Amino acid sequence: MTVYTPGDEQEASRIIGEAAQKGTKLQIFGHNTKAALGRPASADAGLSSAELKGVTLYEPAELVIAARSGTPVSEVVRTLADKGQELPFEPMDYRSVLGSQGEPTIGAVAAMNISGPRRIMAGAARDSLIGVRFVNGRGEVVKSGGRVMKNVTGLDLVKLMAGSWGTLGFLTEVTFKVLPKQERRSTLLIRGLDDKRAIEALSQALGSPYDITGAAHLPGPDRQGAHTIIRLEGFSVSVDYRLAEVRRLVKKLGSTDILEGRGADALWQSVRDATVFSGLSDRAIWRISTAPMKGPDLVARIAQGVEAQWFYDWGGGLVWISTPAEGDAGAAAIREATRALGGHATLVRAPEALRSSLDVFEPQADPVMALTRGIKASFDPSGILNPGRMYAGI
Repeated sequence: MTVYTPGDEQEASRIIGEAAQKGTKLQIFGHNTKAALGRPASADAGLSSAELKGVTLYEPAELVIAARSGTPVSEVVRTLADKGQELPFEPMDYRSVLGSQGEPTIGAVAAMNISGPRRIMAGAARDSLIGVRFVNGRGEVVKSGGRVMKNVTGLDLVKLMAGSWGTLGFLTEVTFKVLPKQERRSTLLIRGLDDKRAIEALSQALGSPYDITGAAHLPGPDRQGAHTIIRLEGFSVSVDYRLAEVRRLVKKLGSTDILEGRGADALWQSVRDATVFSGLSDRAIWRISTAPMKGPDLVARIAQGVEAQWFYDWGGGLVWISTPAEGDAGAAAIREATRALGGHATLVRAPEALRSSLDVFEPQADPVMALTRGIKASFDPSGILNPGRMYAGI
C-alpha cells in the first residue's frame, strides 16, 4: 500500500484533494502505534502525519502549547516538563496493550480523545483541546479555536474533531491548555476489598472536597491481593492534610498505607496503560464506561456469561475487561450488560477478523447513526478518510 507522508499542510491538502477526485480511500495514522484499534480501515493508500513534527507555539505563562500532529507525545511532555508543566489529562500509552512499536503522536491523542486516570479531576483530552487545524475530505484547510478557552455559539469543531478517529479530517496541528506540575503525588492504598466495597471507598473519596486525582481498584488473584488506590496531588502541606481526611473517611473499610515515589508512579502508569493485561496477548480487551456504582454489578453480570478478568479506573466509571479472543470475545454478554445497566463498551484489542465482524464501538440508535452519517457526509462527502474505522459503511 502506498503511504503518503506530507511535509506540510499544503501538501496534505493537495493529496487529499486528489484522493477525493479519484475516490482513493485513505487510512489516516501518525506513527501507526494504534493501527490495531478500531475496525480495520478499508483503504487504498495511507496518509501519515509522521513528517508533521515540532512544537509551533509554547507560552508557559499562558499555559498553552501547540504542536504539529505528528509530534511525538514524549517531545511535548519533555517540553512541558522543562517549564514544570504537564498535560492535565494524563494520556494513555496503548503500546503495551497492543504490542506496537514507534512513538505515539499528539495528533492521535486529540483524534482519539485519549485520557488517563486524572480524567476524573482534569477532564478528558477534549476538555483541554482548544484549537485544531485539519484538512477535510474535500482537501480544504480548516482552522478552529485558538489560544484561549472560550464559549462559542454554533458548531464547536474542536470538540467534534476530538474522538472522531480521523474520519472527519486529517489533523495537522493541535493546541492544548496545560497545567503546572504538582509538587507532590501521594497514594492511599487499601488492601483486601471486594469490588463493591472498593467502589464504595472510591465513591466516598471522590465525593469529598479533597480533590482526588486518581481512583482505581485492582482485584487480586485472591481477596488479600486486591489493591484499592486513591491519589492526591498538590502542595505538600495540602497533600498531608487531605490524606489524613481521606484516610478518616475510609478507615472503616480497612487499614491503609501511603505510597510515594517511583513505586507509586509505576503503579499509576500500569493503571493508565492497562499493563495489568499486557501479558495476556492471546486475549481480547474491552473498555467499558458506566456509572461508577454500577461497575461491580455490570462486571458480575458479564462474568456469568463469559470468563473474564478486570480492573476499575475513574472511581469505577471505567472498567477494563479481558475475555478469551474466541467466538464473539464476550460481545453478546458485554452488550447485554451495558443495555441492562447502562454503559458504552469499546473493543480495544482483538484479532482483525473479530474487529471486522463485531461492533467495535457501542452500537448507536438509528437517529444518532443518521446524525453521524450526516456529519461524515458534510466533512468527507467522498467517504475517503478512514472509511469504516468506527462504523461499517461510514
